[in-house]
Amino acid sequence: MKLRLLLLLTIFFFCAHAQENIPASIYDFKVAAHNGQTIDLAQYKGMKILIVNVTSQDEINRQYAQLEATYQKYKGKLVVIGFLTEDFLTPPGSKKNMPITDKVYNVTFPLAEKVLVRGPNMAPIYKWLTQQKYNKLKDTEIKWDFQKYLIDENGNLVAEFDPKILATSAAVTAAIER
Repeated sequence: MKLRLLLLLTIFFFCAHAQENIPASIYDFKVAAHNGQTIDLAQYKGMKILIVNVTSQDEINRQYAQLEATYQKYKGKLVVIGFLTEDFLTPPGSKKNMPITDKVYNVTFPLAEKVLVRGPNMAPIYKWLTQQKYNKLKDTEIKWDFQKYLIDENGNLVAEFDPKILATSAAVTAAIER
């Protein structure tokens, strides 16, 4: 009886893990861009990647200028990728298009299509970023828009920054320059 239970639990574990289909490496992710293209993270091997969940709401869009300044300052060594999110500002599951483009916020860094960054339907890349079993650093929770995750040149998650910490802050700059 115990052997059967153990066997069933083992099968359940492997089936549940297989269904998630989360790549082992950040470089294995290919995500839809807001412009209809694909962002293949493999193209950023050897560079640092700053992944940020972004919004179109005016009260916090000042962070776009900070993200763009960081992107320009470290261009060639760092890429910023913004993931549009609906988790905090539009009803979950809404298909309403967010009025955001690179021209509206004067950014040149890549913007990914709208994704969920929390809950059971969280985008696979955010499961990788927020769960230690995938990212090998720590478990985190997305607190609000503009939470930042820094990946090093080898594809390792090395830092996570609270939404209130600007991309041009001393803490983010020090982590990028390590």
